[in-house]
Amino acid sequence: MTTTGLGSLPGDDVREWMRAVLELVDLPFLPELAARPYGDMISRTVAVLTELAADLQPVGWRLTGGEDARASLDQRRARALLQEDLDVLEEYADGYQGPLKVQVTGPWTLAAAVERPRGDKVLADHGARRDLAQALADGVQQHVADVRKRVPGAEVVLQVDEPGLPAVLAGAVPTASGWSKHRSVDGPGAVELLSLFTTAAPTVVHCCAARPPIEVFTKSGATGVAVDTALLNTAAWDQIAIAAEAGTTIYAGVVPTTGALPSAQQAADPLVRRWRELGLDPELLKKVVITPACGLAAAPSPADARARLKLLRDIADVVGEASDE
Repeated sequence: MTTTGLGSLPGDDVREWMRAVLELVDLPFLPELAARPYGDMISRTVAVLTELAADLQPVGWRLTGGEDARASLDQRRARALLQEDLDVLEEYADGYQGPLKVQVTGPWTLAAAVERPRGDKVLADHGARRDLAQALADGVQQHVADVRKRVPGAEVVLQVDEPGLPAVLAGAVPTASGWSKHRSVDGPGAVELLSLFTTAAPTVVHCCAARPPIEVFTKSGATGVAVDTALLNTAAWDQIAIAAEAGTTIYAGVVPTTGALPSAQQAADPLVRRWRELGLDPELLKKVVITPACGLAAAPSPADARARLKLLRDIADVVGEASDE
């Protein structure tokens, strides 16, 4: 069985974390250290945008124009930080052979977070959100190509983070005034933009919600879905079962991001029990990737986050043994 983290980690020492992820998990990943200026998931993704300019306002990132617009100082700083992190990746992963994951905020979560030049979220404008998604998809293609060039032995896996998509689909994203909500997006529309991202590399879509839109993810071409198993309701588990039987890789978030650290058995049991209740093939359970419940940026310390990542392999062993019973 395979283990990995979901990107975000506490602290500000990217070199220490790069060493750690290469050691502690089977699928290493480019660390996201949100404690640093421009290190959060939205800033990291704005850095990947190569055709749109943006600047950082008190309320968050805002687009400032099209292809001819000049990147702001904030956007240039975000890009510089990403390049520094990629330099560290290239140094520490020298000679590495195997899968390597990079993370990016998905088009719907980004559209619900970033503002248009004249105000309100990009989500409010059908054309603007398509332009943003296309610019991001182009930037992601270049980003993945850069990682492959820096680490020639890497089999790059792309993680698309979509924590905001359930609210987008439900029409629950507030407008700038706060008095109303943005119009909901239907499933086919969500699939259309997400599918722009599933050709760059094998893609896992990550969403920590009680009912993540699994069907949207799989129809977009994602080869994997990452979920917080403790949050999933019955309907979501039914969708997980359908996806697993269709060959989608399930990234099961079983280690809480804060609080007391469970034993490997305690963390594994709910997953194994639910798998059996659904009547799923035990062989499919062996293909599940074991992860924390979500990103670990909120962990109280780097040492605590390391302990949670270290626990993943013990959990994988317990789940593997259970699948043989």
